[in-house]
Amino acid sequence: MFEGLLQPLHLLLIVGLALLCFGRRTSADLGNGLGDGIRNFKSALKQSDATSERAGREGKNRDNAKENL
Repeated sequence: MFEGLLQPLHLLLIVGLALLCFGRRTSADLGNGLGDGIRNFKSALKQSDATSERAGREGKNRDNAKENL
């Protein structure tokens, strides 16, 4: 039923209709907002990973200090 639905010509037609409905400026703003959201999400993931790695290293240091006592 959905065979061949996402062919390049169909995608161009969908993009063209979206431009006609929303206009170039709104579409550009939508794209910018989506790009900013993805960038912020990626930076938050990297920040979270760095924080968890740091916490993991501090936990190991505490465990080693307890063993030495």
